[in-house]
Amino acid sequence: MAETILTVNGSSVTVDAPPEMPLLWVFRDLLHLTGTKYGCGIGQCGSCTVHLDETPVRSCVTPLAQVDGRAITTIEGLSATGAHPLQEAFVELNVAQCGYCQPGQIMTAAALLIRRPNPTEDEVAETMRDVLCRCGTYLRIREAIRLTAERQQ
Repeated sequence: MAETILTVNGSSVTVDAPPEMPLLWVFRDLLHLTGTKYGCGIGQCGSCTVHLDETPVRSCVTPLAQVDGRAITTIEGLSATGAHPLQEAFVELNVAQCGYCQPGQIMTAAALLIRRPNPTEDEVAETMRDVLCRCGTYLRIREAIRLTAERQQ
């Protein structure tokens, strides 16, 4: 065990955990931030996506040792009230069915819109292709991203 100081959702926190502990479990088990979901545990499904310095990463395969001194944002940090434009668009368009992948979908899309405020259809498709949705709401996810981009212009 080692103490690590993290910046999570704009706040400094200290955790006592092994350096190889995946961020997902730091969030869920130690910090009680349960919005980030466990999906596959091998970085393939995207349910555990968070931002590391505004870049989307899979927290299930990102060890605590790699994040020292970097800014981490979870779905809870995107908007404390759920009023981030993407969250609002997801609700408005009834994107979620089961909702399990929604935090990963939103965090991945939010990072895209930070980099590319008005992404092309191809950029949206390329960015979102590796975040899996078992319910198959991909068309509504893309529509929510387009709607958010339009509203932010």
